[in-house]
Amino acid sequence: MLFNSFEFIIFLPAVFCLYWFLPKGRLSLQNLIIVVSSYVFYAWLDARFLGLIMLTSLSAWLTALYVDASGGERTGRWWVSLANIVLNIGILCVFKYLDFFGENFARLFQLLGFEYTWVTRNLMLPIGISFYTFTALSYSLDVYMGKLKAERNPLTVFSYVAFFPQLLAGPIARATQLMPQFRGVRVFDYASAVEGMRQILWGLFKKVAIADNISAIVAGVFDNYQEYSASTLLLGAFYFTIQIYCDFSGYSDMATGLARLFGIRLLPNFSTPYFSRNVAEFWRRWHISLNMWFRDYIYIPLGGSRVSRPVTIRNTMIVFIICGLWHGASWTFIVWSIYHGLLCSFLILTGGNKRYKGVICENSTFPSLREVAGVIMTFLAVVFGRIISRSETLSQGVGYLCGIFDASVFSIPDFIDIKVLLLTIFMFVVEWLGRKHEFAFNVGAIRPVWVRRGIYLSVLLLIFLFGRTSENFIYFNF
Repeated sequence: MLFNSFEFIIFLPAVFCLYWFLPKGRLSLQNLIIVVSSYVFYAWLDARFLGLIMLTSLSAWLTALYVDASGGERTGRWWVSLANIVLNIGILCVFKYLDFFGENFARLFQLLGFEYTWVTRNLMLPIGISFYTFTALSYSLDVYMGKLKAERNPLTVFSYVAFFPQLLAGPIARATQLMPQFRGVRVFDYASAVEGMRQILWGLFKKVAIADNISAIVAGVFDNYQEYSASTLLLGAFYFTIQIYCDFSGYSDMATGLARLFGIRLLPNFSTPYFSRNVAEFWRRWHISLNMWFRDYIYIPLGGSRVSRPVTIRNTMIVFIICGLWHGASWTFIVWSIYHGLLCSFLILTGGNKRYKGVICENSTFPSLREVAGVIMTFLAVVFGRIISRSETLSQGVGYLCGIFDASVFSIPDFIDIKVLLLTIFMFVVEWLGRKHEFAFNVGAIRPVWVRRGIYLSVLLLIFLFGRTSENFIYFNF
């Protein structure tokens, strides 16, 4: 079921009541309720792949137990950890990449003069497999690296992997941050729950009032890009850039808010990325949990930035290409990732990759002209990259880009949705005002209380007046 569905409105209060009123301080019962409810939540969408989550959780639990028990015996620990990685990445590759690599190897063999035909399998991609696979691997890898002790109780590991708020689209859990929370009894915290409800409200607004309203416009422009003026194509790319942010960050806000209702703290997954002053800063603020995963388990083991600049650039490109493949089995994602890798590599060469660590206007009210220019240029760079990632094929992406570089780019677009424009401006204003906080919708301290309640009611009213319900979240496809 989806967070924005009628079924979830019934599901959430039922699980919430069971979770807080039945356990009475019993850890195992709390975790059991999480596991069972998470499996019901997933099975509601597609019960056929529920066994994969169980297998992933079981392999992570057993691997960690063996690694922990083997002590100083390095060879056995290494082989068991490798087998666990191969199993989980292998399952992911079969469902997500089998046809992509099969078809491309077939083309390569044919170019070399060999007769080889690939029969497309068209396997259905299990929802959330990229997210829960990386979550499980984080646990077993952290145990292997000595950052975490293995958990004896399988319920703790199974609840960590399958925790339903983050199961389908993250944030991707870090075992060192999240596992300790599943090892201790949770106590209801009213203030944290209220903060969680606030995050859920803001995430729901971004999803149903902005992203879902934009989706039909974006689909129409990209599917018929040959028919539109350059200004309309540019507007369509701008709309998609807003859509994917509101869709994914909206899910992440709802996920972190829901977790708070159950006494669990998830790390923020977005930090106002469209106020970034260069592309390197953008990637530190976009899909933070995935970037931290790649940093800790791929980038740093390769040498990170503690090596020469050429090797640092190599490491950066490797991570970006893997990131592109993680997003989808398509050349459009690979080209999109190479594009961003090259932009970040240029910043590494010029020293600009480490320039902006703090939030924009951290000690001032208004940005400087240089900061404004940086934000605009970074946003445009992201927009052009989104055109490639949104396109079905590379030829469509190139055609769309070529269509933008036309004299008609200075014309008035064929349509401008004023409602979407105003809602987007409202969203950006709120996030600008809340940019210094962990979560942008930081209105809990506003006094008097009737003003705060008026803000909540206003956002609710916008949701009811303009909200639309889609059947999916964009990142479910990844």
